[in-house]
Amino acid sequence: MTQHSRDTPQFYLTAPSPCPYLPDRNERKVFTHLVGEKAGELNDLLTHGGFRRSQSIAYRPACDQCRACVSVRVVANEFRPSRNFRKVLARNSDIVGELRTAVPTSEQYSVFRAYLDERHRHGGMADMTVLDYAMMVEDSHVETRIVEYRRRSENGGKPARGEDLVAIALTDVLTDGLSMVYSFFEPGEEDRSLGTFMILDHIARARRLGLPYVYLGYWIEGSKKMDYKGRFLPQQRLAPSGWLRVDADGVGTEPQD
Repeated sequence: MTQHSRDTPQFYLTAPSPCPYLPDRNERKVFTHLVGEKAGELNDLLTHGGFRRSQSIAYRPACDQCRACVSVRVVANEFRPSRNFRKVLARNSDIVGELRTAVPTSEQYSVFRAYLDERHRHGGMADMTVLDYAMMVEDSHVETRIVEYRRRSENGGKPARGEDLVAIALTDVLTDGLSMVYSFFEPGEEDRSLGTFMILDHIARARRLGLPYVYLGYWIEGSKKMDYKGRFLPQQRLAPSGWLRVDADGVGTEPQD
């Protein structure tokens, strides 16, 4: 029997299953395990090739007759918020985000549970327990962080732990950017557009860290769940020829480094 090193990735293909984003289509994924000493390097390499991470698995769509899922990354240093984005930032001026070690808490799970029950009660994550949530956060062999978003204290100071947690983002730190793995928020705060706010905050964080990109996962034109990612411009979208730049006036034709 051939022996394989833990540092040598082996790729597998899932069986077809109903697509969660577009009707009357099936999806397949190719995936590998992110384990061993080189997990971080492999995660970087695969992310550049359009993969996403879920716990210790890296995956990307491998559908037979569909290429609707397009990897996107925002060009952080050139991003300028539109008028609507500036309104979202102003609406959340009382929110402070703090970057933390990826450690799950019961407080986070309370927000996570409320978010699933309100917005994804029939989705694949609907039955996740507190232990499942802990695995989602902790089962990572790469550099992963949690950003907790809280309201400022009444005196305007930095919020203390245990005060008004309204949103959470699980984020990987790559050599060239931040990759937003999963984010969620208190459903009662939906008027704040917290999903958009967290992306805007990550763009600002990447810029401060000197990282060129924020990876948003897959943009799917025509999908209400995924189409919103196309609004964060300029961005790059992964095509067979490489990463193509997209500005407000259309898609570029030159692959980006």
